Amino acid sequence: MSLCLSAAGKTVALALEAFSLVWTHSVEKTEWREEWRIADGLLVIERAHVQGTGAGMEIPAGAQLIDRAWVYEPDLSPRPSVIFSDAGQGSDWQICAMHRCRAMGTLLPVSGTILEMKACNGPGQPLFED
Repeated sequence: MSLCLSAAGKTVALALEAFSLVWTHSVEKTEWREEWRIADGLLVIERAHVQGTGAGMEIPAGAQLIDRAWVYEPDLSPRPSVIFSDAGQGSDWQICAMHRCRAMGTLLPVSGTILEMKACNGPGQPLFED
């Protein structure tokens, strides 16, 4: 399985089965990180890291403060896809694996678009060229 990212009519398959989705909150300017994996053709969120509270960023019960971020296990069931939006904010969505990140905008046209990530068949391309 691979990770497929789609936006503006373009799809990119990446050779990833475990990855992080990282972005900066548009108001609070703090980092959010979600750790995902692909299992049985579904996306499974394992952990989330939020660097602060405010503007829609309430820390859930059971979160622990680790390395300046609140870390918790989101209560979300495995899902076939996740849809999110840049909302025209020029977001800095990143896909990370093996301690390296790549801006999603280098893979797809993301500004002001609806984005979808899902598991897909096939080998996929490497996240990094080297």
